[in-house]
Amino acid sequence: MGNGEIESADDEMSSSDGQNHRPMVSHEGSGVQMRSMESRLSPEIPLKPIRVPSKSVNLPNTIEGLSHGHDGSNNVQRESKLELFGFDFVNRLGLKRMTGEHVQTPTPSCPRDGEDISIALGSPKVLLPVASSKLGTMMGVFVPCFQNILGIIYYIRFTWIVGMAGIGEGLLLVAFCGSCTFLTTISLSAIATNGAMKGGGPYYLIGRSLGPEVGVSIGLCFFLGNAIAGAMYVLGAVETFLDAVPAAGLFRETVTLITNSTAADGTITEVMTTISTPSLRDLQVYGVIVTILLCFVVFGGVKMINRVAPAFLIPVLFSLSCIFIGALSGPRSDDSSGITGLRLKTFKENWSSDYQFTTNAGIPDPEGPIYWNFNALVGLFFPAVTGIMAGSNRSASLKDTQRSIPIGTLSATVLTSFLYFISVILFGSLATREELLTNRLLTAAVAWPFPAIIYAGIVLSTLGAALQSLTGAPRLLAAIANDDILPVLKYFMATEGEPHLATLFTACVCISCVIIGNLDMITPTITMFFLLCYAGVNLSSFLLDLLDAPSWRPRWKFHHWSLSLLGASLCIVIMFLISWSFTVVSLALASLIYYYVSKKGKAGDWGDGFKSAYFQLALRSLRSLGANQVHPKNWYPIPLIFCRPWGKLPENVPCHPKLADFANCMKKKGRGMSIFVSIIDGDYHELAEDAKVMSRQLSTYINYKRCEGVAEIIVAPTMSDGFRGIVQTMGLGNLKPNIIVMRYPEIWRRENLFQIPSTFVSIINDCITANKAVVIVKGLDEWPGEYQRQFGTIDLYWIVRDGGLMLLLSQLLLTKESFEGCKIQVFCIAEEDTEAEVLMADVKKFLYDLRMQAEVIVITMKSWELDANNAGQQDESMEAFTGAQRRIAKYLSEMKETAKSEGKPLMADGKPVIVNEQQVDKFLYTTLKLNSTILGYSRMAAVVLVSLPPPPLNHPAYFYMEYMDLLVENVPRMLIVRGYRRDVVTLFT
Repeated sequence: MGNGEIESADDEMSSSDGQNHRPMVSHEGSGVQMRSMESRLSPEIPLKPIRVPSKSVNLPNTIEGLSHGHDGSNNVQRESKLELFGFDFVNRLGLKRMTGEHVQTPTPSCPRDGEDISIALGSPKVLLPVASSKLGTMMGVFVPCFQNILGIIYYIRFTWIVGMAGIGEGLLLVAFCGSCTFLTTISLSAIATNGAMKGGGPYYLIGRSLGPEVGVSIGLCFFLGNAIAGAMYVLGAVETFLDAVPAAGLFRETVTLITNSTAADGTITEVMTTISTPSLRDLQVYGVIVTILLCFVVFGGVKMINRVAPAFLIPVLFSLSCIFIGALSGPRSDDSSGITGLRLKTFKENWSSDYQFTTNAGIPDPEGPIYWNFNALVGLFFPAVTGIMAGSNRSASLKDTQRSIPIGTLSATVLTSFLYFISVILFGSLATREELLTNRLLTAAVAWPFPAIIYAGIVLSTLGAALQSLTGAPRLLAAIANDDILPVLKYFMATEGEPHLATLFTACVCISCVIIGNLDMITPTITMFFLLCYAGVNLSSFLLDLLDAPSWRPRWKFHHWSLSLLGASLCIVIMFLISWSFTVVSLALASLIYYYVSKKGKAGDWGDGFKSAYFQLALRSLRSLGANQVHPKNWYPIPLIFCRPWGKLPENVPCHPKLADFANCMKKKGRGMSIFVSIIDGDYHELAEDAKVMSRQLSTYINYKRCEGVAEIIVAPTMSDGFRGIVQTMGLGNLKPNIIVMRYPEIWRRENLFQIPSTFVSIINDCITANKAVVIVKGLDEWPGEYQRQFGTIDLYWIVRDGGLMLLLSQLLLTKESFEGCKIQVFCIAEEDTEAEVLMADVKKFLYDLRMQAEVIVITMKSWELDANNAGQQDESMEAFTGAQRRIAKYLSEMKETAKSEGKPLMADGKPVIVNEQQVDKFLYTTLKLNSTILGYSRMAAVVLVSLPPPPLNHPAYFYMEYMDLLVENVPRMLIVRGYRRDVVTLFT
């Protein structure tokens, strides 16, 4: 028996990348035989060629069988067993796509339309990152963090800080600042281990946790902090170089220090000491030159920087060893130098603080402009404990971010804090306070075997840290720009290659700060920006931990929302301790960026914690509201707006342009929610994708019109069925739409849409059954826009008690700019003349208690019949009245003829009806009188509000449309309102 032949249904298949691929066709002699299938078939039944659509062939399995040399029997058996499950099997390629890794493969996991798929022989080739290019915990996190934390402050300012604060407050200072960064590291570890991290470091973490607005505002501030930190490192390196090589100074300055010396006989003499300090101009000139040279290195690429960066750690470690060896070995000169060696006496003398005035260079001077206290020292020392984000900034280069970031960052934080604690005790016991305050390079003076080692170590470590800052800051800026949240940053995008423009901008910021030339003035600025970033990280962890969403599953288990809250509080406290003015400026800057991003930025849905918090708050609020009726004092209109119930709109127009304007008129100061609904007639399975597209278009329209609301597209067999489902199920608890807003179907007779009356009456009856209020807008095309001012009156024909909805709508209209110049007139109808005055007094009292200003006009039934003023208006409406009578009579006669010919009772709209012709005439006459009254009193009104008459029972829908057409005849703009069985206004406070 011959082999079964499988033919492809398509000659070619196109993959999403635009390449055409020939389908695989099994021919005789190709080596692919279906032995297992033949064995199951009876030999008497001839086999016919089987034509299988290409979308149904399990190509991956077939290809795998070919590439591995399996026979066709296993292939067919596998296909028959797994055919039910579809073709998106769990495989390596699919998992890498889910994790967001970049994969390049010509082979799809499933040949479905619209997917990124192509077909080729052999196993899929996945280009994985080279393992050797990834960094581990030591070189990827620990070394950068250690190098950034233990930097210039330790070498040239730490001994001075110990001298000013003393050993006791020095230990407190280290503990205070160290605890802040330690708690921030705990929060950082929790967020970093809650999923994959991309470029951007703390910006990525904060933005994905607190939203794009907060992320961009704090991210830009953190960028400025890193750029200014580069200037700090440059100035530290230059200052060290000028101290080590005084002859290199172009503008050397000297400061004369006068101190009191007590002789052996008790006499006190003044000692004048001349101290040479680097000039501000020297710092500026050399600083700008060094910054430019470093920028050239940065432009060379991050690969070169990563190769040489570890080498900068060796001088740091070696210099630290030299400092500790020299301190433990004792002074190498006489006691007159001020370096006493480790002495208990020196320890006791330096235990307390000695805050005083100094010059801008930090030299003690009773007439100096700067007074130092504990708060000021916090601002000076805090940059010495920063740098914990250096590892997270390299997240894209780490082998395992969820393991390396917590271990590496915490190890660097704990080790450096321990070194600071030991150093406070060591330096406080090593030299006199005078030596600590005047010798800016005390660490070099005590180092073993000679100071030059420390000079070289300081310069190399600070330059290495400066390179890290000038490398990390541009990439942070590029990461913010690449998210395309802020259009103004589009010039700094760098999806591939080096961010050269961002690097150039960073260099300009760095050079500007270098020109300032004062290290002590720059460090508080850096402190503010870093503290702002750390507070953002702590708040992110606090929010995510407190909400405890299902997606919050960090691998780092040693965290708690209370620790994150404490860390955030410490950050804010430290900011105000340093300088309340700097704090206000930094917070104001972040707030301005936040406001600018919220107004000008593009929306980014990152699943942030704020949206989760809003969701939790909404759930709790919904539960607290319960299912009880809302009190009239707390009643808000929640309109459900039919976008296109009658006729057709132009192509790609999802809603009538004036519906959103009217929806805003139903809200006080724009507060409240609207639900925009459109119904598509048809089958849900066929039109589901079209409904999604229309929903996106409608949402875009709502945002464009600045209307707070949501879009819903419903697919139903008919409009009546769709609305009946909406009115029963839309909303949750008390957050259900309570007002149905629709356009009056003015076009039904003009365009011969005779199916509209039955749908219109069905919708109104459904609203009455579901206890929903109804507002029908007649003259929607003429409804004023947001800035089209109206003059005249808002006239209310209050016929039916509706719970005050009509009165409330008139008040809401007055709050809008377009209607604020109008006045309200309330028309009431009394049955007898004797009731007119009493009714007017009651209505005025009622409106006064409701805090509503309106003129009350009472029309009696008798004056309504005899009013000569309405005669002309009645004559004007008589043509419409007689036309309605003629059309109703014709429709009724056709109904009778049909019923007689079929031998059935009168039928309309698919159900039996009972027609009382005398009652029909009364309805027409009442509508005529009301229309003529409206034209007589309210022809010049800005808008007329009238009660909606309910559809009469057992009357054809066509008759009701005739009543309504006569009611709105010649009235340009009208709201037809029906309340529901409850009050929406109250007299009480």
